[in-house]
Amino acid sequence: MAVSDQLESHCVPVSKDACRYCPDPCDEGHDEYPARFDIDTTSDMFGSVKPYHRQCVISTGKKDWVKEVTEEKGSLAERISNINSSLAPKVHPNNSKGDPSLPDGLFVPENSTRLAILNGSYNSVDDNGRQTVLVFPDYKFVLAENSVQDAHDLWLGHLGPDIGIAGQGRLEAYTIPYSAVILICSHKKRDNRCHVAAPKLEHSLRTALEHEGWEVHSQIDDHDGHGEPLNTTEGSQEQKDQLALERLKSLAGRDPKRALIIYNSHVGGHKFAGNLCIYTPTGSGVWYGRVTPHNVASIVKNTLVKGEVLPELLRGGINLSRKDGGSLLSW
Repeated sequence: MAVSDQLESHCVPVSKDACRYCPDPCDEGHDEYPARFDIDTTSDMFGSVKPYHRQCVISTGKKDWVKEVTEEKGSLAERISNINSSLAPKVHPNNSKGDPSLPDGLFVPENSTRLAILNGSYNSVDDNGRQTVLVFPDYKFVLAENSVQDAHDLWLGHLGPDIGIAGQGRLEAYTIPYSAVILICSHKKRDNRCHVAAPKLEHSLRTALEHEGWEVHSQIDDHDGHGEPLNTTEGSQEQKDQLALERLKSLAGRDPKRALIIYNSHVGGHKFAGNLCIYTPTGSGVWYGRVTPHNVASIVKNTLVKGEVLPELLRGGINLSRKDGGSLLSW
């Protein structure tokens, strides 16, 4: 069955648009990958993303990292990985809410207990030595020191599979104040192709988004007025989760729209470079592969503006099914 048919059968909003608008060869001045940029253009790409229940991206201020970020001694990534290895259950506590009928490539958090741990290029928003950890699909960031204690509390309060979107415990959590977060793999020490592709994709994304009237940031705006932490406000856990949901919904009314673009460490699938993921406040995460600057205008128009998936580029995604196939941007 064609990828588009599989997606539509599971109520994923699918774009019928072309994934490339410019002619081939291009006459619009788009950036080009070098002639020796060899990738896999024949293997099935859909289904190449390992399911996860959450993904975290840790602030480092770098665009390249050691080959295995979770094995870097003394790093927050290593500490979180160690805690996760000892505490993560084998079966998701809410596994019964998962959807076993989903094809490989489509998943919901309840389908997995895997925690994906990445490093990111952005700097921390905190001036007191704490690192900033983005958490998806919750679409929030948490402030944590690089210590065993904070890694433990981070996992228990925000990363474990049985935690609500607001989180709990003492570590402060805030809604990510953007209409979309775009992750681009740039991990040179894992594969040079992603390192080559990342800046070209960022440049093309920035150009296309600004053409649509969006602001584009590479650092989290620390002057945004994030409000009280989601998890330390008064009320029951249910009330805190409701507050988190209301803040996420409020992002839809912001004008101008704003996107946060971050370089990230290895996510797998380097043979499908360029790799990027688009997260939305509604909890969707769209993983694209074989992306070139020629595809970016279509990605911006169809996925970021309209909330539709381009099947030809899709590696997989989390929370992509929508009632009646409605937009990924709709609640």
